This record gives sequence, structure tokens and C-alpha cells, in this order.
Amino acid sequence: MSLRLPGEIVVDHVLPTLRVELATELADYGLTQREIADELGVTQAAVSTYLSGDASTTESIAAHPRTRSTVERVAEGLATGEMNGYDALAAVLDLVQTLEDRGPVCEIHETEMPALQGLSCDLCIRGRDEAVSTEQAALASVRKAARVLSTTVGVARFVPNVGSNVGTALPDAAEPTDVAAIPGRIYTVDDRVEVPANPEFGASNHVATIVLAAADVDPGVRGAVNLTTDDALLTAVRDRGVDPLAFDAEYDDRGRRLRDRFADRGAVPRVVFHRGAFGIEPITYVLGTDAADAARFAADLVTDVVGE
Repeated sequence: MSLRLPGEIVVDHVLPTLRVELATELADYGLTQREIADELGVTQAAVSTYLSGDASTTESIAAHPRTRSTVERVAEGLATGEMNGYDALAAVLDLVQTLEDRGPVCEIHETEMPALQGLSCDLCIRGRDEAVSTEQAALASVRKAARVLSTTVGVARFVPNVGSNVGTALPDAAEPTDVAAIPGRIYTVDDRVEVPANPEFGASNHVATIVLAAADVDPGVRGAVNLTTDDALLTAVRDRGVDPLAFDAEYDDRGRRLRDRFADRGAVPRVVFHRGAFGIEPITYVLGTDAADAARFAADLVTDVVGE
């Protein structure tokens, strides 16, 4: 991850643009380069560069309506003496806050720090958002799970023809869009496990159905990974003291049926599986506190089988 602070965006993009815009506006009021330099706190040589058109600016900052109105107001205030340095600073700080609040500063920040993309980040204005932190933790657990599966010897043997997936539900998740998973599923190429994309919310209905049913009965179970149903794998499950739960493969009302089975058992089992049906491949789901926990247990099971 490339760590980029919001203040760096302001220093690199906002301030240079404001200085050029203010210098140009102040020059239109008849101020000399020396006077403009004194007002902006820069050298006369810098002002010369601003006015020559050689200084670089950021178009999205310069074109923002609040930038234009602030520049005009501050320049007029400084040129006429109606605004002192304190007033000018207050106006500029107010502008910066506006540009940071889902404005062009955010757009630039997301471009220069891709990890922020899609998070509706507003750290600059409202501080740390616990909801965003929770979403980040869910996405991180899916990334860890995918890494576990892709680096464990033998996992490719147990990836179904339809592909595997891993998912983590948010606390109090209610819909598949509350479950993070891998878009396009995890597949195999030449006995290698391939992860096609970074996790997203709402990327897997099948895994989400299992996770939501489990979390509804036991909120501590919010992760799952699916593998192919294999007798050797189920034997490894039982050898580890886990009693896997068989369920009907049909998709119709699967979530409700699983909730009922979990409730009847009085607990959510570590492993559930079905033997398939017409057009439905046999699938085993390993459950855990999150995707990473489920993937680690799945990897242990695979290692038990492959090591035999």
C-alpha cells in the first residue's frame, strides 16, 4: 500500500493552484510582484513564475466553483485592505475543508492511494469511521483467506468445477451485499489456485446464503469457504472431532432450511455439505469466525488428506 496523507494532497495540489490563481487575481488589481509575494508569503521569483503561466496547477482544484469564489473574495479583500491575513487564512481553510469533503481532494487522494477507492472515505472531515473500518476488516479477512487457499499445497484438488469462494459477513449482516467475497470465484489453472480479483461486497450469493444462515443462528460465525464434497475430506473432518452436517442441495429457500437445521442441532457446525443434485455440483462449506479462519481450517483439512 502506498500511504498518502490528505495534507500531502493539499500541499502538492491545492496550495500551488491557489497561489497561481491568487497571484493572477491580485495582479489584476494592480499589485506589484513584490506586493503579491508579501501577501502570499513566497518569493518574487515565484510570483513571476505564477504570472508567466509556467507554474503547474491542478485543473480539478482550479475549476471548482468554491475555488473561484474564494480566490475572488480573498484577492479583493487583500487588495482593498478589507481583509487581513487572519481573514484570508480562515477563508482558505474553509475552502480546503470543502475540497476535502468528497471533493477534488478526495478524488486525487483515491487516485494516488487506490486502497481508498470505493470506501466513501471522509477521514479528513469526520475522523475515523467505524463502519468503514469494519468493512475494511471484512475485506482484509477475505484477502487473507484467498492467500491461504492459493498457497496451500493440494487445495486445487478440492476446488469445484464451478469454482470456490470465501466470504466474510459484516456484523448484523442481512443481505448478500453485506458479505465480502471474491468476484468471479476462485478457480484453478494447471493445478494452481488463481484468485481473479480483490474482494467486494455482494460478490457471491451462494457463500453469502450459507454465511447469513449461520450468522443468524450464531453471530460469531461470519465466514465460509466452499470446496468440493470429497469423502477423504469429510473423513479428515471427522478425524478432527467435527461432525459435519449434510443438507439438501436444492437452492430453493436454502437459507431458511439451513437456519432450521442449525437451530435443530442447537449450534452451527464447523462443516456442512451436500451431495449435489441434478445440475448442482456436490459442495462442502467450511465455516469460521471469518473467511480467514474458515480458510485456515479448510487448508488444515486439505493438508491432512494430501499428507496421507
